[in-house]
Amino acid sequence: MTTIVTGSSGLLGSALVEALRAEGTRVVRLVRREPQGADEAFWNPARGVLDPAAVEGAEAVVHLAGAGIGDRRWSDDFKREVTRSRVEGTRTLVKALTQAGARPGALLSGSAIGFYGDTGDREVDETAPPGDGFLAREVVVPWEAETEPAREAGIRVALLRTGLVLSGEGGMLPRILPVFKMGLGAPLGSGGQYWSWISVDDWVEAVLRVLRDPEISGPVNVTAPEPVTNAEFTRTLARAVHRPVMPLAVPGFVLRAAIGGFAEEGVLTGQRVLPRRLLEAGHTFRHMRLGDALAAVL
Repeated sequence: MTTIVTGSSGLLGSALVEALRAEGTRVVRLVRREPQGADEAFWNPARGVLDPAAVEGAEAVVHLAGAGIGDRRWSDDFKREVTRSRVEGTRTLVKALTQAGARPGALLSGSAIGFYGDTGDREVDETAPPGDGFLAREVVVPWEAETEPAREAGIRVALLRTGLVLSGEGGMLPRILPVFKMGLGAPLGSGGQYWSWISVDDWVEAVLRVLRDPEISGPVNVTAPEPVTNAEFTRTLARAVHRPVMPLAVPGFVLRAAIGGFAEEGVLTGQRVLPRRLLEAGHTFRHMRLGDALAAVL
């Protein structure tokens, strides 16, 4: 069996490829350079280039490619890149899938819990409508919409609405860990905004579950069942590294000045998201509590 993976060099893609290969699955990585072996195939998502033969006969495709949302300050140009990399990449991939003679059985397409906007204290699951803001309306909604032709062609489509992934190898955690190890960790803004998190191991296992379960389709929240407030996240991480928490929170205006628009939608607002589809499918999580997840990844 063959699984096609885009975004395979990123934190999530590399972890998933390793897990797939460990269980004996043949993985073909779509790359934007000259392929270096039979386990790679060329594509150019920005130019709409992908030979349908590259995906023909595969069991499934896992699509994770896209510019990192928190990688740079949110200039107008970068915001366009964030949207374009997801929309155009998904469009290119789906076009090849629908044109393939032997279409893959499933498409697992990356998405984000930013779909829900700022939910405040309200718990949301996959039945909730899209929220407001740049991430919800200008990124996630059009991004997910590009998968519709694949669903209409009879391909099982699952939308992986991923939360904050905890890993010692990349993502947010290694960036903030030095601050906490110096005893300078502090809540951000009000500290009351909910962060829906998941350990990288649980993310991989959840995606493997969706990949293998033909009954799971549509939006799937890939988050742990117990989201926490930013203040609780701060306290738990400080305990994990045996350091105190600063008594004063970092004001919102400081964060806005430091990192721009990402502060507003990526840090100061939050989503209290529940993984209802995974729980109803009987999926079990290795790390249900934040402290256990941090202990594992650190």
